[in-house]
Amino acid sequence: MIKVQELRKVYRQPIKKEGLKGVLLHYFKPKYVDKIAVDEINFEINEGESVAYLGKNGAGKSTTIKILTGILQPTMGKVLIDNIDPQRNRKDYNKTIGVVFGQRTQLWWDLPISESFKLIKEIYQIDDRTYEHNLTIFSELLDLNEFLHLSARKISLGQRMRADIAAALLHNPKILYLDEPTIGLDIVAKEKIRKFLRFINKEFKTTILLTTHDMGDIEELCDRLILIDSGKILYDGDLESVIKKYARLKKIQIRVENISKYEVLNGEFCNLGATLEALSEKEISVSFDYLEISASEVISLVMNYMTILDLKIEESGIEFILKQVYEGNLILEEGGE
Repeated sequence: MIKVQELRKVYRQPIKKEGLKGVLLHYFKPKYVDKIAVDEINFEINEGESVAYLGKNGAGKSTTIKILTGILQPTMGKVLIDNIDPQRNRKDYNKTIGVVFGQRTQLWWDLPISESFKLIKEIYQIDDRTYEHNLTIFSELLDLNEFLHLSARKISLGQRMRADIAAALLHNPKILYLDEPTIGLDIVAKEKIRKFLRFINKEFKTTILLTTHDMGDIEELCDRLILIDSGKILYDGDLESVIKKYARLKKIQIRVENISKYEVLNGEFCNLGATLEALSEKEISVSFDYLEISASEVISLVMNYMTILDLKIEESGIEFILKQVYEGNLILEEGGE
């Protein structure tokens, strides 16, 4: 359904000095620097897959999504979505996709939600039967009836997001792009949206590509993880395998009186395959595999060299695993367990 080959996007950014002098200098002798946002990435996504496309801010994920949706033109490489080039066949392509950006809405601000839906029906030329069928199902699953008569400006953020997701799916798109779909929502609103997206993915075989910083979205909706950093793909594989393989990792943050014996303690942990890190003059952290060394053994070893004042154990999970990757403490290996 989605095929990306050697995709590269380079932004040309101006270099300007401060003040009026800098503006004039740039006008007569402009200087630029190239910033590589996406660096020759490759991946394929099959029909009906639900994939999390993750990375830190500035990693290149939003640029990738904008290229896939046809908003941006790539510098190099090839993108085919359902055998359509999104840049060359924009009109035909838009009929096959749904897009939801958490920070923006496709609803008309001053119109009732129901009228926005009718406009979308005409834009996408949705037949009456499909429109009524989808609207009935979506209204029931997303509880839309309570605010369909209200304008977009008069509903809450959670209600707007539910309406936006329904609007993106009224024309039965084959692919749904989601960018932070649950940002700023409460627990109840998040669960309604996640439940609905699971239904769409299973019953309609809609392919979902999701970018988010909410780990709950990933664990609830996705089976596969693509991790990008500095424009390059670090990992592409099964999400459950990642959790099973790396969930054995734990981290303990410990506050001590002082870390004068840090080097000696570091040597002890190196011999055990654990990683010791000094966070400050009175705080350390220990990352370890709990199948190789227990938390009590870690604490006892620290007590041999330092006086412990307080400690906190970070439980493993996808959030912890990704945090370790972003901090450079973990490299994900492809190929399952």
